[in-house]
Amino acid sequence: MSRRSRREVLRAALRTAAGLSLGSLGARVLLAQAPPPSAGAELGADFHLLRAGPVNVLAVRTGDDLALVDGGAAADSPKLLAAARALARGAKIETLFNTHWHPEQTGSNEALAKAGATIVAHENTRLWLTEDVTWPWNNETVRRLPERARPNKSFYTDLQLTLGGKRVSCAHLRDCPHTDGDMYVFFRDDNVLAVGDAVYGVGWPSIDWWTGGWIGGLVGGLETLLTVANEDTRVVPARGPVLGYKDLRRQYEMYGTIWERLVKKLYGGGSPDEAVAAKPTQEFDDIMGPSEEFVRRAFQSLWAYLSPDA
Repeated sequence: MSRRSRREVLRAALRTAAGLSLGSLGARVLLAQAPPPSAGAELGADFHLLRAGPVNVLAVRTGDDLALVDGGAAADSPKLLAAARALARGAKIETLFNTHWHPEQTGSNEALAKAGATIVAHENTRLWLTEDVTWPWNNETVRRLPERARPNKSFYTDLQLTLGGKRVSCAHLRDCPHTDGDMYVFFRDDNVLAVGDAVYGVGWPSIDWWTGGWIGGLVGGLETLLTVANEDTRVVPARGPVLGYKDLRRQYEMYGTIWERLVKKLYGGGSPDEAVAAKPTQEFDDIMGPSEEFVRRAFQSLWAYLSPDA
């Protein structure tokens, strides 16, 4: 998989952490806990926030056509696509963005590819969809997608599109917050930024370290998004409600604090069990929820990037 060297990512992450102070947030970290609405009226007239199982799908009217950011799981796809088409009064879904390779994002690929849609993704996402992936923490296997269902327009660093007069910027989140193929989709003129699972709107994030995600990348990805967004940007995560710039800033500071603590534990010779026992998230748990699984996987994610041969 094409990505920066571990040494380069480590240097960037260390620079990120240098300006953070431990325990600086406390109860100021407030992440919205309400479920997302069925239609995102605050996003603008051309934007609708749909639910596909536990995840958000952003439907965007682009002139006479429709674009979707993520497509839900395959089981949810028929209802999702029917709802999207109803919102658009029969408009054709011409473009689908896969923010990463997970099945909750790619379940509509086959149906939309068959209908002639352009499927846009980072090249690493396309590559993961060419093979079976078995996650070591639950032994669940995600089967590869058939060739016809894989992204047919991929990129490495960034991609600029114009859809129905809307300028759309796609870029790789190369720090790898969730997987090594994470990307954002920015509808520049409308100031709406879709970020997939690189940012969670509710609860602790899931870090897929098996396919390249890591806790340092979570911090680095948020830092990147803070340079893309502004105070008025509406941020659409794959899970939870629409967020704002201040939410990104709070998460950046919180995960930076946690990252520092986990790195110290790693360099002290600690294990995942010892990382959990150290309670590196303790002042945030009342707001964010139980953190054991998050801490364990966040710690394990350090191995690939901060191992002695990095």
